Amino acid sequence: MSQPSNTSTASEADIAAAADRLATAISTGVPCDPVRDLIGSDDLVAAYAVQRGVDEIRRNAGAVVVGRKIGLTSVAVQQQLGVDQPDLGVLYADMEFPAGGTIPMNRLLQPKVEAEVAFVLGADLVDGPLDHAQVRDAIEYSVAAIEICDSRIENWDIKFGDTVADNASSGVYVLGTQRRTLAEVEPASVVMSMTVDGVEVSTGVGTACLGDPIEAVVWLARTARDLGQPLTAGQVILSGALGPMAPVGAGNSVTVNVSGFEPVTTSFSSEGDNA
Repeated sequence: MSQPSNTSTASEADIAAAADRLATAISTGVPCDPVRDLIGSDDLVAAYAVQRGVDEIRRNAGAVVVGRKIGLTSVAVQQQLGVDQPDLGVLYADMEFPAGGTIPMNRLLQPKVEAEVAFVLGADLVDGPLDHAQVRDAIEYSVAAIEICDSRIENWDIKFGDTVADNASSGVYVLGTQRRTLAEVEPASVVMSMTVDGVEVSTGVGTACLGDPIEAVVWLARTARDLGQPLTAGQVILSGALGPMAPVGAGNSVTVNVSGFEPVTTSFSSEGDNA
């Protein structure tokens, strides 16, 4: 898979304008127009520059980075957007909600849920080849997870540049409480089922995530280092969907079953109940 190139045709003014557009959508809760009119549909350098700009705005407002997420790990979704690689986004401390709890709908604009295996790193991934063996050794444990994807772009009208700029369409996430080492659960071998209000809406397997969720983290480690933001010990890594995402709304309840882990559940507040 290719890595981000080091050239861009977008101006600094357009990159700043795109970051401001997305930051305004975050602060107001009102979805915005796509940013590809400013930075193009496939200019990765510009898109990640916008992502960094929004990240700087959020950090200046007090947000704390706790990890990374990997998006577009499905070949079908990559083909839909006309790309041959995943993307990455930043995880902040205020994005995590406890398993079994309720997520306030006023934190979200256009939520969709997906099931994943998440990892917590026990070692930095800064130096060395960042190959499968090194990444595997750096993982302290894994958990089943629910990622609630979201888009600041109105109606999910996204191309690759839009979703990269928009922090890989991240929303919030829920980590399961049952920790498993890689000796206990092999991520590539898991089987997943996800239900919304008791109705199965998604199924999948570990190999659906770039062939192996650990290989997704290999890609992430190398790309994050290339971008000057390498992965470090203690960070949470959402490795990518094991099956199709599904839309959710107020009052819905989601349960994710990943073989080898206890089920993970979350609910969404009802309309008018965002406490």
